[in-house]
Amino acid sequence: MRARTLAPWLFAFLVGQRLLELRLARANERWARERGAVEHGREHYPLFFLLHPAWMLGLLWEGRRARSGVNPAALGLFVLAQPLRSWVIRTLGRYWNTRILIVPGGERVTGGPFRYVRHPNYAVVALEIAAGPLAVGAWRTALAGTLLNAALLLLVRLPAEERALRAYQDSPPQG
Repeated sequence: MRARTLAPWLFAFLVGQRLLELRLARANERWARERGAVEHGREHYPLFFLLHPAWMLGLLWEGRRARSGVNPAALGLFVLAQPLRSWVIRTLGRYWNTRILIVPGGERVTGGPFRYVRHPNYAVVALEIAAGPLAVGAWRTALAGTLLNAALLLLVRLPAEERALRAYQDSPPQG
């Protein structure tokens, strides 16, 4: 007999969470663009819309077939990531987005989790991408998701975000 799995529940939670976050991100994007925000890294943005749904579907598919049941340590890490994710979003407020938007006259956020980690949202997402699938025995999804996310972040997203922040900091104030 196959062990019971939390994969469908975890998948449903992630879908709901991500849809709510996309709604918030769109509202924040409108707010930022109304204030003259400039987007950076637009060319790589669709890659996240391939990676995240593929990762969630992998968690569901592989997790439903896993024979190992629930991994309490991995589930604990996944659960721990959720208040950290909320902390990042609350700290950034209107500046939180799924895109790289630089708002003229905006201040770089250095409070909350940003006091400890330069890019805490990416750290939380990396933790989720590994721990979520491992919690339901989907180790292949955890490995593939972690490697693809790391490559995308380290080689594409972080350099684009750092370039955008440097360009903004180096430009003279307008007005």
